[in-house]
Amino acid sequence: MKYFLDSAKLDEIELAYRDYGIDGVTTNPKHIKNSGESFETVVQQLAEFAADKPDFPISVEVNPHLTTSDEMVTMAHQLHAQSDNFVIKIPCTPAGLVAARQLEEQGVRTNVTLVFSAAQALWPAHFHAKYVSPFVNWQEITGQDGLQTVQEIAKIYQNYGSETEIIVAAVQSGRQLVNAALTGADIVTAGLGVYQTSFTHPYTDVGLQRFQAAWDQTAKEV
Repeated sequence: MKYFLDSAKLDEIELAYRDYGIDGVTTNPKHIKNSGESFETVVQQLAEFAADKPDFPISVEVNPHLTTSDEMVTMAHQLHAQSDNFVIKIPCTPAGLVAARQLEEQGVRTNVTLVFSAAQALWPAHFHAKYVSPFVNWQEITGQDGLQTVQEIAKIYQNYGSETEIIVAAVQSGRQLVNAALTGADIVTAGLGVYQTSFTHPYTDVGLQRFQAAWDQTAKEV
């Protein structure tokens, strides 16, 4: 399973790439707002960061106010022109699916996002979208089984040999990271804090303290 970072903050991206070897980045309008930079600045920073990383995909989302497929396609081409690394996030709406299909035919890779059911996920696979992003945590907040949705998508894609990769999105805990891996999903995307929390466990700290004490109490060579 690959690890993508959910962020638009350049310092977080640089740290996660350098220290943890993340495989890609996903952004959305909320992440860009939280970066404190303008959309144009973030896009430029991301393009510059990826300039020497040909196999490092960065998902950048079109303006969510766009309502027609033509508008989405136009903006997608504008974004893609700034970096070959950019994968264009398109919402899973009727107009968005039309746009994503056209973009894939035109050689612009897409990430169909805001997917909440296996039925929705059938369509990105049908027109060979690069990625589909089912949201897990949002479903679980409302009492739905986000894991089951991902399992259904993975099974369907396996049945038909789909090349569309599944990005388990909106992951908020170490348990959800594990669940994503158990489904056989291709990719998980989460914030830096989620990954860092998953590195830790209280018993690891307890065990380390005990081993340190034993080390200190061991007889030393004179």
